[in-house]
Amino acid sequence: MGQSHPPHRFTRSRGVLERFRRRLVVGAGALALTGGLVAAGPPAHAAGLTQVTGFGTNPGNLSMYTYAPDALPSGAPLVVALHGCTQSASDYHANSGWPKFADRYGFALVFPQTSGANNANSCFNWFEPGDSRRGQGEALSVRQMVDKAVSLYGGDSRRVFVTGLSAGGAMTANLLAAYPDVFAGGAVDSGIPASCATTMSAAYTCMYSPPDRAPAQWGDLVRAAAPAGTGDWPRVAVWHGTADTTVRPANATELRDQWTDVWGIGQTPSRTESFGSGTTLSVYDDPSGRPAVQVYSVSGMAHGLAVDPGSGPEQCGTAGTYYLDTLCSSYHTARFWGLDGGGQNPGSLPAPTGLRVTATTGTTAALTWTAVPGAASYHVFRGGTKTGSATSASYTDTGLATGTTYTYTVAAVDAAGTAGAVSSAVTATTTGHTPTCHTASNYDHTVAGRAYQSGGHTYAQGSGQAMGLWNTFTAHTLEQTAPGHYVVADNGCPA
Repeated sequence: MGQSHPPHRFTRSRGVLERFRRRLVVGAGALALTGGLVAAGPPAHAAGLTQVTGFGTNPGNLSMYTYAPDALPSGAPLVVALHGCTQSASDYHANSGWPKFADRYGFALVFPQTSGANNANSCFNWFEPGDSRRGQGEALSVRQMVDKAVSLYGGDSRRVFVTGLSAGGAMTANLLAAYPDVFAGGAVDSGIPASCATTMSAAYTCMYSPPDRAPAQWGDLVRAAAPAGTGDWPRVAVWHGTADTTVRPANATELRDQWTDVWGIGQTPSRTESFGSGTTLSVYDDPSGRPAVQVYSVSGMAHGLAVDPGSGPEQCGTAGTYYLDTLCSSYHTARFWGLDGGGQNPGSLPAPTGLRVTATTGTTAALTWTAVPGAASYHVFRGGTKTGSATSASYTDTGLATGTTYTYTVAAVDAAGTAGAVSSAVTATTTGHTPTCHTASNYDHTVAGRAYQSGGHTYAQGSGQAMGLWNTFTAHTLEQTAPGHYVVADNGCPA
């Protein structure tokens, strides 16, 4: 899978791939691959990246590369990061931003690498049952890498996570389904639901027109892939661009349906949050109030991994082919998993009570709560991820967007630095509104919630202005003039 590239990158057969490429060139020349098939990426050699051999029987014929910060303490978490098609371990290590947060938060990284020997375009074979099921092929090779890395670094086997882009994202979903006893959480970036395809032809369908199955049907595919009697499920983040024409954004909706059903929590978000980059976060809490599934919809982003180059604390990665300058997905994913100390494994302190919003401005929200006996400090969470700490029972969050609703929870932290149970949530809405402009197809506007379709036609959300047929060929510019209210601005967007 790759930005503006056809689905032949997922498959093994060169003859079928080349015929498919020619058909695609005739119908949409802009999507053609210059020079035909793309060769596999270079072998991993980036500084700090180490190849590990002898990690098991390796039935999937994969290579294992690792990155670990200096002086990594024992009991550290582990993150497995799967590259996309035509990429390599070194490419993903250098551009995804994950090493920055491994250094900051203290965890090890494993970068599995496939090759042209496995797949003509160096894609993980997510659509091959012999490679994506528990105990088989590439999936088992990744499982063996986890065991090896935990042994090498003295890691915490209870805090192992997996993430991947495109074909790597599709494989991530399959690994989460096959090994819920191994992975505590996952992140599917521009990917596809678990067990969506078990053949090459079905892979094309999943990419361009994913089956609109009921949540229970998607959930059943996960339950069938997992060990019998599984009761604990991984926490899953889904990242997808609204302008992705390689893996349609509808896949993000099906992934949400799949994992919320597995968790038994329904498909209505517990809360939503907007970021200045045009990203909308929908959070689905488990019965205890902790985020179980998060869906990040990145407005206007094509097919790729969301990065945000720079030296800021929330920035990461390098922009380039399939690394798209929008928002640092690795940062937000790490926090969702609790790798920043956000408390995925709650300590003994009770949840704070009495959390309330005392004041808001256009860019700030002030909170107070009842102090917890024995608390040395408190973690404050915005949208399920840690946004700051306080030594007293109050906190003011800053740098917020105007006219935006945020959700907050708080956890008490003991003297050893272990966070306790998370409080009930409260919402705060900043004052004012910052107009924004969005140019996209009618299909993508509806996926992003800026418009809706009725009878095959599209209408702007809020204003109800007619926008023409509901398809990917008709495009408009919409201006958001108020929360949830959009107007057609094809002749110029004042924002």
